[in-house]
Amino acid sequence: MRSSLLNKLWMIFGPKPKLNWLILSVISILAFITLFGSSSSNAIDTSPRRQASLIYTNYRRIKERVAVDYLELKSVSSGGLKQKELGLCGKERENFVPCHNVTANLLSGFEQGEELDRHCQVSREEDRCLVRPPKEYKIPLRWPRGRDIIWSGNVKITKDQFLSSGSMTKRLMLLEENQIAFHSQDGLIFDGVKDYSRQIAEMIGLGSDTELPQAGVNFQLVRTMLDINCGFGSFGAHLLSLKIMAVCVAAYEATGSQVQLSLERGLPAMIGNFIARQLPYPSLSYDMVHCAQCGISWDEKDGMFLIEVDRVLKPGGYFVLTSPTSKLQGSSREKKSITLNPMEEHTQQLCWTLLAQQDETFIWQKTADLDCYASRKQRAIQLCKDGDDTQSYYQPLVPCISGTSSKRWIAIQNRSFDSELSSAELEIHGVQPEEFYEDMHFWRSAVDNYWSLLTPLIFSDHPKRPGDEDPLPPYNMIRNVMDMSSNYGGLNAALLEEKKSVWVMNVVPARASNALPLILDRGFTGVMHDWCEPFPTYPRTYDLLHANGLLSQFISERCSMIDLFLEMDRILRPEGWIILSDTVGTIEMARTLATQVRWEARIIDLQNGSDQRLLVCQKLFLKK
Repeated sequence: MRSSLLNKLWMIFGPKPKLNWLILSVISILAFITLFGSSSSNAIDTSPRRQASLIYTNYRRIKERVAVDYLELKSVSSGGLKQKELGLCGKERENFVPCHNVTANLLSGFEQGEELDRHCQVSREEDRCLVRPPKEYKIPLRWPRGRDIIWSGNVKITKDQFLSSGSMTKRLMLLEENQIAFHSQDGLIFDGVKDYSRQIAEMIGLGSDTELPQAGVNFQLVRTMLDINCGFGSFGAHLLSLKIMAVCVAAYEATGSQVQLSLERGLPAMIGNFIARQLPYPSLSYDMVHCAQCGISWDEKDGMFLIEVDRVLKPGGYFVLTSPTSKLQGSSREKKSITLNPMEEHTQQLCWTLLAQQDETFIWQKTADLDCYASRKQRAIQLCKDGDDTQSYYQPLVPCISGTSSKRWIAIQNRSFDSELSSAELEIHGVQPEEFYEDMHFWRSAVDNYWSLLTPLIFSDHPKRPGDEDPLPPYNMIRNVMDMSSNYGGLNAALLEEKKSVWVMNVVPARASNALPLILDRGFTGVMHDWCEPFPTYPRTYDLLHANGLLSQFISERCSMIDLFLEMDRILRPEGWIILSDTVGTIEMARTLATQVRWEARIIDLQNGSDQRLLVCQKLFLKK
């Protein structure tokens, strides 16, 4: 234990000047005195287990305190000056997305579309700086108005790009001075988004051809949908009104990004593609996968892209393909047959059933019958070997059918519709009901406190305290929320219960216990991510970042905490909010880092007797 503590100290301090060695010596002596003093003072219980528990507890607290003490002593040794604030990046990095440097990827040998994928290992280290907003940037409009009108200066799409983007784009978008208006009623592909949604519902045997609300109620059979290359998000925006969580996934684009536009409108989206690696979702994640003119040749690579769709689809789920480009010269029926022959071959091998075809839309249903795989005549696609197929973090695409041995193999037609899963469903995920409901009640209470803290008043001498009457809402729109360490999705559930007009990107850290399948089964959206790497999104795409206990986990990893804060600053909108919940020592250290990235920060003691504290920060609107 002693050598471990010294190693930790060495990792924190490294080779430093003599003054730092003096500081290190003082802290080391105090640490050992505290460690053994605490052990002797608790000599009443001399059992080895008790002694080991005390030593570990003291060690953990000392480790946190050492880091904070070092920062404070370093500040004193430099004359009491506060940590140097980081400067702003140049204009060329206004829309910077790390790990998506196309030029560097091409030089590294990636091609045939893989250069558009994320390759963090070839990204060149850049100077640490804060990504500034464009000169014309404005705070987004409040939801729901911000869903249909955005500031054109907030996204990287020029007037020339808009004018050359095609007739369908012009029907969906109207560029007026400094605004872009989206007309969700005026056509996705057919007469309108509502008509298109109703058509899909009818094709899978649901809904009504008279009134969309009736179809909308029945369409709740589908709760979550992955929308591939979603255009500008109009279909997803409509589905959200039906309480269907539609997540847009599209490849990185240097200009006119679908993901950037969707997030700017307050719609769930993230960068991702099917080129070479699996998406960061476990198997059996979505009820529906949708592709409307998404530009993917599904029969390429021996159907590998279709196998990936099959992997993320739940049993009984649907794959919707709409492709007007199949209407070429000659007989349309003959052309469709020629076009879909490879698709038919691959879908049969996957045990999919073609439910319906109408106009240029085709809908397949994934089988819920495991016996189908045993009775297949064609064996071109094998079943994956038994193993944990939930840990899918950008693994290579696999040529086998996965998920068939999972306890989560439950047809969507047979599952419950409550986000509060039943005891039987919790047992499938290895979660005790008592633990789950305790987590749920905790977040219900926490959300009340959180919302009252989202006000600039906490950064002044105003006497208001959490629990008083609700303050005026913050100036900026709280719509896009990211829970950076989401556990069971309790924050998401509590926000929905409070009827907050938000959606939550539930992030499960790659090294944490993987509760992402549970989160997705609750009907929420989520993703696995390693916080030692940048998140796959564009700058200024979230209004609120929340992390509970993430920083303490991060301290034990060989990653830079300041780089994590820079990444948080990159993806946060100007005047956006950060809520960090952690131990006292970790929060003190985080406050120092918040000063470096120019956030206004205030530590909140919830006065509940625990050593947990909140750090509530607001990002300033910096341009110079």
